[in-house]
Amino acid sequence: MSLVDPLARLALTIASRDRLSVLIYHRVPAEPDDVLSGEPHAAEFERTMRWVKSTFNVIPLADGVEGIKTGKLPPRALSITFDDGYANNATVAAPILQRLGLHATFFIATGFLDGGRMFNDTVIEAVRGCRVTSLDLEPLGLGRHPTATLADRRQAIDAILQGIKYRPEAERGELAECVAAVAGVTPPTNLMMTSEQVAGLARSGFALGGHTVTHPILSQIGSDSAREEIARGRARLEELADSRIRLFAYPNGKPVRDYDQAATRLGRELGFAGAVSTSKGAARKGSDPHQIPRFTPWDTRPTRFAAQISKNLLHVRPSYISG
Repeated sequence: MSLVDPLARLALTIASRDRLSVLIYHRVPAEPDDVLSGEPHAAEFERTMRWVKSTFNVIPLADGVEGIKTGKLPPRALSITFDDGYANNATVAAPILQRLGLHATFFIATGFLDGGRMFNDTVIEAVRGCRVTSLDLEPLGLGRHPTATLADRRQAIDAILQGIKYRPEAERGELAECVAAVAGVTPPTNLMMTSEQVAGLARSGFALGGHTVTHPILSQIGSDSAREEIARGRARLEELADSRIRLFAYPNGKPVRDYDQAATRLGRELGFAGAVSTSKGAARKGSDPHQIPRFTPWDTRPTRFAAQISKNLLHVRPSYISG
């Protein structure tokens, strides 16, 4: 790793000039999770964060937003973010970040705090815990899926989630619970943070960001519903943080498909300083601060990570949705 770092640092210094990279994480389990192989466990996350600290200038996302607006960003500028509000963000990721002196922003969907569960996690835990070799979901319109092997289960999760993800909001949750019932599994209720854990992140110096209440696809709901989701979610976080919430993350986050021009306009009207998507790329002066792209670090090996993030830095666009 020490032989790679100087070359990686030089390449990233050149590639990232006047640009902001933003990392996006979701879960950080304490131990390896074979079902969620794309999510770094604690040891992998700490190793990556140590490399990030040695290679980048890690800045609060709020400072990154201001740097985009003014064009004044430090070399190798990078911000760290988490979406949704998983409990292991508070119990696993935050202590690692604190030990390393790294800042992060946590975007919280407030409706799932204190024992709630997102539909995707209901599906994941249902498939993980089922004791049959084939899960028949045809009566639900979701097909039949082999579950005998780990590979089968991963494929089943992906297929079922694709079948549910873009259904109407209420239907998503109902279908996910039906999947759990067919699988004969009662999913856990401790996957997401408690209100006190969220407040604790704020007291520890981390930033909180809005992520709606129930994580709807904003492009699929009316403007009044979108406004209520965003405003209510922020209001709850402001209660917990005892401070103004100025940053927002679009649920799912793909331009056009998941959020539209009305959503970006709504964020400005509600007074957010900036918002993040899940589109690949980096931001710079002239980029839309309400459509900041983010990079998902799927590979935790330093050489691959450096190559991926360097490639990601080449994707720079002023905005993804005009207006």
